[in-house]
Amino acid sequence: MSDPLLRVRDLCVDFGANPAIRGVNFDLSAGETVGLVGESGSGKSTLARAILRLLQPVRGRVEFLGMDLLRCSGAALRAHRRDLQIVFQDPLASLNPRMTVGEAIGEPLQIFEPRLTAGDRVRRVSAMLERVGLGAGMAGRYPHEFSGGQCQRVGIARAMILSPKLLICDEAVSSLDVSIQGQIVNLLLDLQRESAMAVLFISHNLAVVRYLSHRVLVIYLGRLVEVALCDALFATPKHPYTRALLAAVPQLPSATAAPAAPMVHAAPAVPAPSAASAVPVLPAEPIRPARLMASGCAYRDRCPYVLPICETKDPPLLEASAGHWVACHRSQETLIPLSFA
Repeated sequence: MSDPLLRVRDLCVDFGANPAIRGVNFDLSAGETVGLVGESGSGKSTLARAILRLLQPVRGRVEFLGMDLLRCSGAALRAHRRDLQIVFQDPLASLNPRMTVGEAIGEPLQIFEPRLTAGDRVRRVSAMLERVGLGAGMAGRYPHEFSGGQCQRVGIARAMILSPKLLICDEAVSSLDVSIQGQIVNLLLDLQRESAMAVLFISHNLAVVRYLSHRVLVIYLGRLVEVALCDALFATPKHPYTRALLAAVPQLPSATAAPAAPMVHAAPAVPAPSAASAVPVLPAEPIRPARLMASGCAYRDRCPYVLPICETKDPPLLEASAGHWVACHRSQETLIPLSFA
């Protein structure tokens, strides 16, 4: 196999005295989509921004095409920016209200391809607007004239205008209606097939993650607790936190479930866990950054399978089965569901 496009090693991020990311390791290959899931506050967006060096980690390496982005010069980093793009969660807030969408999409071309004539830029922008399903005639409009789904298409067009090698989608569909989510997901899939770019897809929507991703990373309080191929993770989750996330997905009773509207490439629903594998929904607990610095497993206070060793030793991320990595002292056991106190 060829070398990974992106290689993240021992990445750590602090916000003052509070640790946010601790010891994250993963690879991402060209043409691959990796999903990143976890509760709000678990460090998903912080990890994305650290990878792009939009904030400065305190330790670790982020190698992109063999270059460590955390240690390269400013000029070298700027040269790589065209290959590193991000689509943000709030589509309207990520666009300049004083710029037309045509100007917003064309701005990267002005920065990275200054030799293009104005006419060439207009043609490139028009073609990209058509590609994302908006139409070239909308180039002169302002962001407030668009719906949320249309603004997200503009954000994707702006990110894709330079044909990046890596695209990070940070909750790119979470604020959109379900029908619009399906359109945006299918658009991302089509663009990926055309360009073979790598995608890091951050989302709370497990059904969308399952539909898009080749592999899935599960993060809890800044640490990866499970990494596996998508089908394996949804079929046999090994970490108690992953099992609780899957059990928390609401399920409609089959007798009363409304038929889904037909949609091209409709994302499959996350199957309801069986009685033998289901666990109760996670109890509410405030995120406590100090837990990251403490000894022992960060998940132990919420885990129904806690052991004495969990209080003193932080479980390393180890390969429990082929391609399935888990940070749990009981990853080799078949766990019987227990009730939360």
